[in-house]
Amino acid sequence: MTSHSKSLIYAAIIGLLIVAIFLGFLFGFNNPVSWILIGVLLMMPMIYKRTHKENTIPWKEEYSVGIESLDNDHKKLIALLNQFTTAYDYAMSEVYERQALNDLIDYTKYHFAREEKLMESFDYPDFDAHKQQHQAMIKEVEMFVEKYNRQGHQALDEISGFLQAWLINHINGTDKHYSSYLKNNGVH
Repeated sequence: MTSHSKSLIYAAIIGLLIVAIFLGFLFGFNNPVSWILIGVLLMMPMIYKRTHKENTIPWKEEYSVGIESLDNDHKKLIALLNQFTTAYDYAMSEVYERQALNDLIDYTKYHFAREEKLMESFDYPDFDAHKQQHQAMIKEVEMFVEKYNRQGHQALDEISGFLQAWLINHINGTDKHYSSYLKNNGVH
């Protein structure tokens, strides 16, 4: 069941509880059923929080590459990825989904260019391999976008899963390799 469906079910339950409470109060304020339902209504946010699995990635210090500008880029990428994932999870409008996906792709390209320029200016020895990883990822994402254009919302689950795994693995893997090299060359 999607987050969107769960949210609709919780909203329907809350609506029914409110109607039942008001109907119960028609029989007087002494009606214990209404007061019990008020208790249940007050517990709904807690129930929702316990049963709702958040599908976003929080920034963790272990993702840091130790270079402030690139860490800020990575934080922004994670925020944009979370925005995209939320658009998908809650089946927001196609316009919002597409905008969230485009913002993520555009910023990813910007970040890759910035990262590559920094590596190239300091003659990072693994530059070509790192750049190839970036190009392969962009090519993969472009294939997902084509799939999204054909299939619509259903294609977004695969895109979201791929991007979440790729981004964290890339930051914790190959991005950590260049960080010590760049820091040794005075980049902070």
